[in-house]
Amino acid sequence: MKIYFAGSIRGGRDDWKLYAQMIDYLKKYGVVLTEFVGISSISETNLSDAKIYERDMALLQGADVLIAEVSTPSLGVGYEIGKAEEFNKPILCLYRKTTEKRLSAMIAGNTKLKSEYYSTIEEALQLIDEFVSTR
Repeated sequence: MKIYFAGSIRGGRDDWKLYAQMIDYLKKYGVVLTEFVGISSISETNLSDAKIYERDMALLQGADVLIAEVSTPSLGVGYEIGKAEEFNKPILCLYRKTTEKRLSAMIAGNTKLKSEYYSTIEEALQLIDEFVSTR
């Protein structure tokens, strides 16, 4: 299975360690095409914005599923989710419940994707297991 993992990059890197844990866990199911999302500081200075877009769209088109951690709002992740829906990819959005941020209605209200709330990494990994086991 080819997995496209999405998480905030330019919108904020506070959750990069969480992304890394999820990415490491997802490797038991296949190839994670976007392992770089789980690295503490992503240096893409050698790539133009256009090249990043082209790369990410090619990776997304080649993926079997999209799994997104959406607790940190990100225009890019939202765009990737929309494109994955357009490409008819199965989509799982994981959202850590907090009192400070609410999940966008564009994600929470979309019946074409699976949105799940979690509190702990263990809960998130269980939700990943449930999602991937149905593919």
